[in-house]
Amino acid sequence: MFIELGHFALILALVLAVVQTVLPLLGASRGWDSAMAAGGPAATAQFGCLALAFGALTYGFVTSDFSLSLVAANSHTDKPMLYKVTGVWGNHEGSMLLWCVILALYAAMAATFGTNLRPSLRARVLGVQGAISVAFLSFLIFTSNPFTRLSVPPMNGSDLNPLLQDPGLAFHPPFLYLGYVGLSMAFSFAVAALIEGRVDAAWGRWVRPWTLAAWLFLTVGIALGSWWAYYELGWGGFWFWDPVENASFMPWLIAAALLHSAIVVEKREALKSWTILLAILAFGFSLIGAFIVRSGVLTSVHAFANDPERGVYLLAITGVFMGGALMLYAVRASAMEAKGVFGLASRESALVANNVLLAVSAFVVFIGTVWPLLAEMVWDRKLSVGAPFFDAAFTPFMVALAALLPLGSLMPWKRAKMDRVMAPLWGALALSITMGALVWVIQTGGSMLAPFGAVLASWVVMGVLVDLWTRAGRGREFSAKIRRLRRLPRADWGKSVAHTGFGVTLFGICALTAWQVEDIRVAQEGESFDVAGYTITLADVRGARGPNYEATLAVMEIARGDRSVATLIPEKRFYPVARMPTTEAAIDNGILRDIYVVIGDPQDGGGWAVRTYIKPFANWIWAGCIIMALGGCLSLSDRRHRVAAGAAKAPPAAVPAE
Repeated sequence: MFIELGHFALILALVLAVVQTVLPLLGASRGWDSAMAAGGPAATAQFGCLALAFGALTYGFVTSDFSLSLVAANSHTDKPMLYKVTGVWGNHEGSMLLWCVILALYAAMAATFGTNLRPSLRARVLGVQGAISVAFLSFLIFTSNPFTRLSVPPMNGSDLNPLLQDPGLAFHPPFLYLGYVGLSMAFSFAVAALIEGRVDAAWGRWVRPWTLAAWLFLTVGIALGSWWAYYELGWGGFWFWDPVENASFMPWLIAAALLHSAIVVEKREALKSWTILLAILAFGFSLIGAFIVRSGVLTSVHAFANDPERGVYLLAITGVFMGGALMLYAVRASAMEAKGVFGLASRESALVANNVLLAVSAFVVFIGTVWPLLAEMVWDRKLSVGAPFFDAAFTPFMVALAALLPLGSLMPWKRAKMDRVMAPLWGALALSITMGALVWVIQTGGSMLAPFGAVLASWVVMGVLVDLWTRAGRGREFSAKIRRLRRLPRADWGKSVAHTGFGVTLFGICALTAWQVEDIRVAQEGESFDVAGYTITLADVRGARGPNYEATLAVMEIARGDRSVATLIPEKRFYPVARMPTTEAAIDNGILRDIYVVIGDPQDGGGWAVRTYIKPFANWIWAGCIIMALGGCLSLSDRRHRVAAGAAKAPPAAVPAE
């Protein structure tokens, strides 16, 4: 009965989404206050219905209700409870339901917290958001219904994809969807502003927190996915430039550009047209990502579905919303005139350069991702675009971005003098070059990647410190500087923390890429071998059973000289129901290095395939991502984002004439 109630709630949510779309947009165009006001209750009710539907589907998975086709295909009675719950979104239909729940959640939040918006703008934002819900709920109900019943339920299910039975993947999709779908709010604000023909500082203040929240969730989601790929897939890497990885990375880059562009709109009422375009593109790349993941046009270990018919529907959704928004943009862009005037050397110009670098890098990733598909469609040639292309084409933009960050942070608005901007930065530049030289000396020659990364990372972090010290005031006593720093807005602290995280991640990537040591061999039980100063002994190999898998465990002793470092137990698992093997790497994590070991298959001549990696500064990559996310949280907690940011100022009361 509860399952049927959830199914009914899903259909009712579609009806409410239609109401949320039609009434506010019609009311805003006709000036009907009651119709505009209907958008808020409709959005809240739609979220309630979808939350009920999601709860019903979760109940089906938890209770192993195999009369549900989705549960039978993606669950099993022996599966641990955590993965029964996460199995709800570990498939195409359930993940699309989660997408719709989050879409409705954002609309409900806009209805709740947007009461100080202009009524017409609020109504149009909710109307556009409702239209997106109508499209995805229609897609869900008519092509991917998660509540489809089986006439003859099986005794047991087919189990969840073993690669998804992992804590990292349990939380990775929800965070990604909070980011993907969160960008729909920026899109709705952009389209609403185009309909009204009005973009002002208040609009910039309102669009920033929504974009910031989406960027924050995307950062966490991408980091979790990268971490999962690092320890779960057994290949020892953190980023493969896989199409689905790229599908999440492109919106992240555009969202970062949008965040910086919205600052210019808020502070200087400039870059209005560009900011609107970025808001449209950010959500557009999210829709493209959904198409890539679910259409099967590009092969990926992360893909949810391989169904061209569903892909056509998603492509149609992308075409309608992107095409409609861009047509509206073409008609209205001339009305988005910038008021602020700024010089070539100014903070505005630095933010423009930041935007160009981020946007062009996103399009480079996009071209590399879709080029194999275009080559097959147009020239009937099968091509593969891999890491060498992306590394060569993408890296220069990130280098330029890192070089620009400290300069842009110190530049004043409107116009700047470069000699004054550089004055406090010469010391930071000297220290950064010294750090690079020190790294080069320590590594005793070899690749210049690590020293160059050390220079860039130090430059970014030192630039943050110089910016903070400069803002504390020159010529002040130390205690006065500290008091001034403590009074800085949280958004400013958030910017500094996020930029620091970017520098930490940058160094981690460069150091890991330059200094990683890899060893692949066949080892006998009891045999020892040396890798980069560590002695590794394959002490034992034995079998074991898990709750829903069989495993081969290897006990590997790690020592350095006479000192024991760790005992690692990598696994090779086999899931009988899914008929699928997985590799479980064992990692000794450290601040300065990871020791990463993988056990492979038994060899015909005896022994076992063993892979060993020594990975310097690997954890700095994810530590930097965490720091960036903390910076986003700090900025999001700024009081200016929470207290009537977009409220129009009330006109002063008239003073009666004497």
